[in-house]
Amino acid sequence: MGKSSKDKRDAYYRLAKEQGWRARSAFKLLQLDEEFDLFADVTRVIDLCAAPGSWSQVLSRVLIKGEKFGRAAWQNREAKFRQQMLGVFGPVKGAAPEEQIVEVDPSEDELKPRKDVKIVSIDLQPISPLPGIITLRADITHPATVPLLLHALDPDYDATSKDQKAAHPVDLVISDGAPDVTGLHDLDIYVQSQLLFAALNLALCVLKPGGKFVAKIFRGKNVDVLYAQLKIFFQEVHVAKPRSSRASSVEAFIVCRNFQPPKGFSASLEEPLGVGYRLSDMMEERRSVLPIRAPTILQNPETSAWDSNPEYPRSTDADGVTEVEFEDLRAPEKDDVRWIAPFIACGDLSAFDSDASYRLPPGHVSLDPVQPPTAPPYKRALEMRKLAGGAYGKTGSKS
Repeated sequence: MGKSSKDKRDAYYRLAKEQGWRARSAFKLLQLDEEFDLFADVTRVIDLCAAPGSWSQVLSRVLIKGEKFGRAAWQNREAKFRQQMLGVFGPVKGAAPEEQIVEVDPSEDELKPRKDVKIVSIDLQPISPLPGIITLRADITHPATVPLLLHALDPDYDATSKDQKAAHPVDLVISDGAPDVTGLHDLDIYVQSQLLFAALNLALCVLKPGGKFVAKIFRGKNVDVLYAQLKIFFQEVHVAKPRSSRASSVEAFIVCRNFQPPKGFSASLEEPLGVGYRLSDMMEERRSVLPIRAPTILQNPETSAWDSNPEYPRSTDADGVTEVEFEDLRAPEKDDVRWIAPFIACGDLSAFDSDASYRLPPGHVSLDPVQPPTAPPYKRALEMRKLAGGAYGKTGSKS
């Protein structure tokens, strides 16, 4: 597909090039920040599955350069708008004195870099350099990545140490990683869940209490199990769908805030979620100690009738079939522990629709991508096609 046709099809693809972002996914992080204020009081961040670096680019411009996007930019625009309205209509009768005039500090537009910022980006693919970003080429599913990450966060970390806890934990861990989709949704959802599982285990090693975790998920029929697992470690768990994320896509983002690990929990990639591969043995051990209960209503084999018991209601239809309603022996109703994660749509409704096509303005010039892929998986295929003379081989000479 040509560049101009893609510009028409996807407004965020065009805006990313116009505003200098490496990929359109930068708008997803910005819209998540508008809703959840992710960058508040954040100076130490881990970006997992970072290539080509659009989320790291957002972190670099917000934390290191001090630019305002997302929630901060929205609050600044809102304050200026209120000041302009008060200047036009004058003081509001009946309003409190502090609400009469909203002073906008001229220095609000100045860049305010944050102090002691540390950002580490990890991916299997190489990432082009970004100002102030430490990049690692590593596999987040491998235990050997943890010492590399801890050493990047703290140069004094002893790589031979068995302790996999960060001496200076981070405030935020983000992950926009996804597998190469196959089109088989069940398989894609499973592989994505395993990637998220690895990102979560790595985050548990470096997050400080009260920290935040944001990651991409694929919504499926068993995604509620994932929410329940995250709820063990975080006080707040939300599912968010940014407006820049196509509605036709099953992707969403899990936003977890206020990291509160269970008492006695010890994070390690060798023992995922503190349990590792001992979960099946632990469940079997628990079942062995549970009491065995049998229903109090038994069928008499001689009469094929049920013994009467008023606590179990029963009914007999015209065919003589008796239906008995047994109580649920698993747990009483008052101990119902089901929990549904809130689903939130992020982004201004007046923003572009990622599934719509827009007419290009007159005189529009299609721009090249800000950062072409450094090592795309299709690079070898392009080289072979070029050697063959094009997509369909070398063309013959015209007579």
